[in-house]
Amino acid sequence: MPRIDTDAAREYDDESFAAAGVFRTDDAKVVYACFEPGQFIPVHAPDSDVVVSVRRGRGLVREGATDHRVEPGDAVAIESGTRRGIRADDGERLEALLVTAPPPTDAEHEPVRRGLRNGEFEPELGESAGTAPADEPGAGR
Repeated sequence: MPRIDTDAAREYDDESFAAAGVFRTDDAKVVYACFEPGQFIPVHAPDSDVVVSVRRGRGLVREGATDHRVEPGDAVAIESGTRRGIRADDGERLEALLVTAPPPTDAEHEPVRRGLRNGEFEPELGESAGTAPADEPGAGR
């Protein structure tokens, strides 16, 4: 397995969170995500498991109806089909390694694109986006 160089992957964007792909196979995708204060990945519910490993900063990881306050060293694992999102605290940058299996489809990321366009952490989810609202693990499969 190749070593993941998070220093080389570290990249920030003033407009939106930045995600550098650091490893990918047909079965899994790994990105290093960097958030300026207050930036987020909107809530969505793809049919993939995800592990969020916080490397720097503080923020919130949404898992279904639960908000997890996170800081360096914390990891949150979220089952496929469960609503999830990530938001950096105001006033602090956040960096996290995200491992998804299998990689989400383009259609499953439509709520993310819509939420970013509209500045919404919790865009409405629906069947047209390939996902159904899901507050429990495994819902929406």
